[in-house]
Amino acid sequence: MPFYERGDVRIHYEESGSGFPLLLIPGGGLNATVGFFTNGAPFDPFAAFAGDYRCIAMDLRNANGGQSSGPVEIDRPWDSYADDQLGLMDHLGIDRFMVMGFCIGGPFIWNLLRRAPGRIVAAVLAQPSGSRPEMRDLFYETNMAGWGPALCARRPDVTMQTVEAFLSRMYRSNPDFVFTVTRDFVRGCQTPILVLPDDIPAHPYAVAMESAKLAPNAQVSLYPWKDPKELIPLAVRHVRTFLKANLPPP
Repeated sequence: MPFYERGDVRIHYEESGSGFPLLLIPGGGLNATVGFFTNGAPFDPFAAFAGDYRCIAMDLRNANGGQSSGPVEIDRPWDSYADDQLGLMDHLGIDRFMVMGFCIGGPFIWNLLRRAPGRIVAAVLAQPSGSRPEMRDLFYETNMAGWGPALCARRPDVTMQTVEAFLSRMYRSNPDFVFTVTRDFVRGCQTPILVLPDDIPAHPYAVAMESAKLAPNAQVSLYPWKDPKELIPLAVRHVRTFLKANLPPP
């Protein structure tokens, strides 16, 4: 199993296929691992796209059940994960790439577009996470219960006080919209975007649709697209067509 290491950070990643690079960001909140794609995702993007693209995915830093580890950077939670994502692509010698992210992958992708807009050719946001006005603390509370305690149990250097500070900065300092960028940023984003909306507490339909309406080069898939399951191949077909249409010239 390959690892990318930078200082105190050690990231487990997997690759499959060949062609133009496609970074795949799993869902599962701060416990997101590559295993999500075969145990939790609506479909496996490795199976769907490795025949045409060089698919790359990683376990999130410090995800319980994963093999990636690193410091808990209280002052820059979102950017610490972007460091890992961009650092892995640098490690693999990849400059420009496409990206597809599930759930928490939505905020991650917007942050990557903010950090490195020239490197991302096109982006697919599947069932993206967002902030509901009536449930602003949903992600803070979920991770205080489902991520922090298990992390502290296996990492004596991490305390719940550190976890609380990290999650407060991550989810309470800008508890609106998509967490990582503003609506003005989305309005000015020229990167082609495809949104596959969902509508559960953590994946608000209204936020997904608002981001698609604001982004000038955005498309939206059919909705619902996951249920009944017979609709999923239509959504995968849309993703495949979108990626192919935005491939840079050889």
